[in-house]
Parts: sequence; structure tokens; C-alpha cells
Amino acid sequence: MRLINVRPDRGTALFLAVLPFALVVLAYVLGSAQRLAENPDDKLLPSLPSLGNAIVKMAFTADARTGDYLLWTDTFASMERLLSALAIATIIALVIGVLVGMLPLVRALLAPFVGMVSMVPPLALLPILFIVMGLGEESKIALITIGITPYLVRDLAMRVEELPREQMIKAQTLGASTWQMMVRVVLPQILPRLMDGLRLSLGPAFLFLIAAEAIASDSGLGYRIFLVRRYLAMDVILPYVAWITLIAVAMDFGLARARRALFPWFGGAK
Repeated sequence: MRLINVRPDRGTALFLAVLPFALVVLAYVLGSAQRLAENPDDKLLPSLPSLGNAIVKMAFTADARTGDYLLWTDTFASMERLLSALAIATIIALVIGVLVGMLPLVRALLAPFVGMVSMVPPLALLPILFIVMGLGEESKIALITIGITPYLVRDLAMRVEELPREQMIKAQTLGASTWQMMVRVVLPQILPRLMDGLRLSLGPAFLFLIAAEAIASDSGLGYRIFLVRRYLAMDVILPYVAWITLIAVAMDFGLARARRALFPWFGGAK
């Protein structure tokens, strides 16, 4: 029997999915125990109780200076920046991506420019954004938007170009205008692909968010991580990293479920 034809049942699939996570946790626990046995003051791999105490302190204990619950304050600040940037990038990408993919004149005008902009390292623009836009929210949102929009534009444009040419010909035969073809032929087929593009953009978006917050901010998940690193507070840093990962996973899961609910015909039985 070839391995390509072997499919695990539900129980086996669940076990295989959990196994890597369990091995990582086990490796951490063993490594932490070994380091703490050699040096009880070691901060690199804090024990699980230390991590739990840090979570309680950051998430469920009001800060003595501000009265805020720091984990939730940081989360709300970061998510406001991230969601604002994703919304702006989505609108720009949808408009420009469809126009570039559909209209040869727009493609000739903008495709080379978008391709060139997509090659610029977004983090290299961060000092320029801070100089031009200041250290406020606008520069952080702009960095995330600039970082993911060119990719989304190029991806959508290619998806539009891949649509069967016969659809456009039939629509024109039935008297459809360019606007009608865009709205009734192209857009319904592109929206699920846009949601997949957003899912793939979440990783870079969080990267740009953390980078911007680490350099110039007074709140946010990235700000907190880089603030406590000077104290080697790994008991705070590790839970924050895990929390950022969980947020990203939840957003990816939500987009996937929304796509399946809104566009059940897309992607077959996936």
C-alpha cells in the first residue's frame, strides 16, 4: 500500500495534530526543569507556575500605576491598529486588483508600479513614515497597510486574469457593460480569493504591527514585549507571544469559516 493512499481516521488525525504541540510543551518543561535545577534564578525558561503567575498579573490584576489590565489594554490597542490597516488594505486591493486584472489600460499603467512597490521592504520605510507622519497611530497603520496591500493587489489581479475568458465574452454578448461584468461576473468569484489572501497576509501584518509598536508606542502587544525584555522577563514575553499566536490563529479560523459560509461553492468540499 502506498502512503499517499493512507488516510487516518478521526481519532488518529486528532492524535497526530496534538502530538507536535505536546512534544514542544514536554521539551520546554524538561528544559526548564534542568536549567532551574542548575540555577534557581534562571530567567530564560521560567517554570509553568511562573508563567501562570505572570498571566494572572498581566490579565487579571489591575496595574498599580494606571489601574488597567495590561494584557487586555495592549490587545485592544494592537487590534485597533491591525483591523484598521486590514480594512484599508482590503478596500484598496479590491479596487485596484480588479481594475488591473480586468482592464488592459489600467494593467499597463499600474502593474509595473505595483510590482516595484511590492519589492520595497516595508520595514525600511518605517523611519520615513515616522518622520513624515509622526509617532502616532497613523504611521503604524500606514506601515501595515503598505506592507500587505501590494501583495493583495497582485494576487487579486492574477486571480482576475485567470478567470475563463469565455465568461467575459458571454457577458458582452448578452449586453453587459464593463461595470456590470465587474460587479456580477468578476466580483463574486474574487471575494473568496480575497479572503484567502487576507488569511495569508495575517503573518506579515502582525510582523509589521509588532515592529511599529516596538519602536514607537506606549501601548500594544509589541510595545509590552520590548518593554519587559530589558528585565529579561521571559515569564511575560512567552505568554504574550503565545497570545499573539492565538489571536492570529483565531482570525485565520474565522476568515476560513466565513468564507465557507458565504461562498460554499468555492473550493469544493474543503
